[in-house]
Amino acid sequence: MALVDLITEDVVKVPLVSENKHDIIRELIKILVDAGRINDGDAAYNAIIRREEQGSTGLEKGIAVPHAKCGEVSTLTMAIGIKPSGVDFEAIDEKPSYLFFMLLAPPDQSGPHIEALAEIARMARSDAFCSTLIASRSAKEVVDLFKEE
Repeated sequence: MALVDLITEDVVKVPLVSENKHDIIRELIKILVDAGRINDGDAAYNAIIRREEQGSTGLEKGIAVPHAKCGEVSTLTMAIGIKPSGVDFEAIDEKPSYLFFMLLAPPDQSGPHIEALAEIARMARSDAFCSTLIASRSAKEVVDLFKEE
C-alpha cells in the first residue's frame, strides 16, 4: 500500500494547536479516534510513548514520525499534522518539528510499516515539498500535494 493511499482529509490536521510533544501525540491520536480509525486512544498513546522512550522519532528537517505497533489497528494507519510555528519534539538535529506523520501498525505486520517509513524518509529529502507542506492551509491541500507527488 502506497503512503498516499493512507492519506485522506479526515486524518490530516492543519494547523495542529498543541504546543508540546506529548500534546502533539495526543492531538494526532484524537484525529484517528475522530476518524473512526482507532477506538482506544489511550492504548495508542501508551504504545507511542513506549516507542518514544526508546528514542525520539523527531528526525531532521522539521519532520517527526511518531510510530508504534499497536493492537488497536488491523492495518497500517496514519495521521498527519502540521504545526507551522514548530514545536520541540526532541529531534535529533535539536531543531523544531513542523511535519508530523503518525503511524500505527498491527503487531504482526512489519512490512507496510517499514515501507511507509522509507517513503516518508524519501519525501523528506525534498526541501521544496516539505516547505510546501508546512505552508499548507487545509487538509485538502495536503492530500492534493501527496496525490501530485
